Amino acid sequence: MPDSSIHTLEKSSSESITDWVRQYSDELYGWAVKKVGDNEIAKDLIQDTFLSAYKNISGFRYESSPKTWLFSILNFKIIDYYREKKKIVAISLEGDDKKIVKEVTDSMFDKSGNWETNGLEDSWNNQENLLDNSEFNEVMDVCMADLPDQWQQLLRLKYLLNKKHSEICQECDLSQSNYWQIIHRAKLMMKKCLEMNWFKN
Repeated sequence: MPDSSIHTLEKSSSESITDWVRQYSDELYGWAVKKVGDNEIAKDLIQDTFLSAYKNISGFRYESSPKTWLFSILNFKIIDYYREKKKIVAISLEGDDKKIVKEVTDSMFDKSGNWETNGLEDSWNNQENLLDNSEFNEVMDVCMADLPDQWQQLLRLKYLLNKKHSEICQECDLSQSNYWQIIHRAKLMMKKCLEMNWFKN
């Protein structure tokens, strides 16, 4: 890539982040304070959120709004904070998840690994509004924290950073079959947890 193109890309990214800081800082900060209960920690989390957004802005495809993307990054930062502090009380899912996966994965995901929309609650089809719902985010945080660390990492790389599965497999030293198995199981566990603790309440 020519130097001029790189400079233009960097300038565009900086301008986008600057605009987002002006538009969304207050909302992000308010949410972070509510979640961690500490103003200074909340400020650090917001700073880390915008730094991560800047570093990974090339992976943002505008399939969701910048606000939704930033809140997703912030929620991961909050989860990391609590995991480090060992303050999360994770929700334990009952049953043999291997058996569950075997029985329902084919009916829940299409061949590309995406959610099947048929038969799912209408609420699942309004994801952006859900991410703006503070109570839903609290449940989602706990459900995410209950996943094994590797599963969380793969979900972040795929859905937060929008990396291709080939890149993720290389970065995490996984075969493609293992990668898809973990993604399927992680999404299944998240769906089960959210349905148990959000949609049925």
